[in-house]
Amino acid sequence: MSQNYTDFSELIRARKSVRKFDPNYKIGQEEITSMLEEATLAPSSSNLQPWRFLVISDQDLKKKINRFSFNQEQIETASAIIAVIGDTEMYHNIDEIYLSNLAAGNIDEEHVKIQIQNAKGAYPNAPLETRRGIATFDAGLVSMQLMLIAKDRGYDTVPMGGFDKKQFAESFELESRYEPLVLIALGKAAAPAYGSTRLPIDAITTYM
Repeated sequence: MSQNYTDFSELIRARKSVRKFDPNYKIGQEEITSMLEEATLAPSSSNLQPWRFLVISDQDLKKKINRFSFNQEQIETASAIIAVIGDTEMYHNIDEIYLSNLAAGNIDEEHVKIQIQNAKGAYPNAPLETRRGIATFDAGLVSMQLMLIAKDRGYDTVPMGGFDKKQFAESFELESRYEPLVLIALGKAAAPAYGSTRLPIDAITTYM
C-alpha cells in the first residue's frame, strides 16, 4: 500500500510523530512481519543485529503497558505497539550469523574464521554498559528504518521512550540479557501530527 512518494526526501519530510490513531484500523500480522523484515536490513555493529521485537496488538496488553507509560493515548488506539528490545548478549549469535553469511556466498571461509575469532574475542569480554550502548545505538537504526517503511506503506508511527522499562521487562518476563529500549506505536492517523521545526544546520554543524 505504498504512498508512491516521488523521492526519498519527500518521504522523510512526510513522516511525522502521530499521537492520535484510528482505534478501529487494524494492520495484519503478515504486513507487520513484512515491514520488520525490511527494517532489519538496517546496519548493526559487526552485523550482530542485537534487536528483538515484541509486537503487541492485544487490547488488554496495551492497556497494561499504558499503566506504566504515562497513559499515552496512542498506546491504546494504535493498531499495534512494537517494542524494540536490545540483546545485550548479542555474542551468542556470532556463529549463526557469520556462518549464514558464508553459506550465502558473501564471504569466503578464511575471512569468516577471522571475523568469528575477532567477534568472539571482543563482544563477550566487553563491559555490560558497552554492550548496552551498542544495542541501544543499533535499536535506533532499526527503529528509524521501520518508521520510514511504515510511512511509505501508508501508516503512521510515533516512537516512545517514556515508559518504565523495568516494569515492562517484568511484565513480559524478559530474560536479563534483553532490555526494552523503545516502543513504536503503529497505525492509521486519526488526526494530523503537529508540525515541528529544527535547529539551523549551521548552528549544529562544523566543517573542518
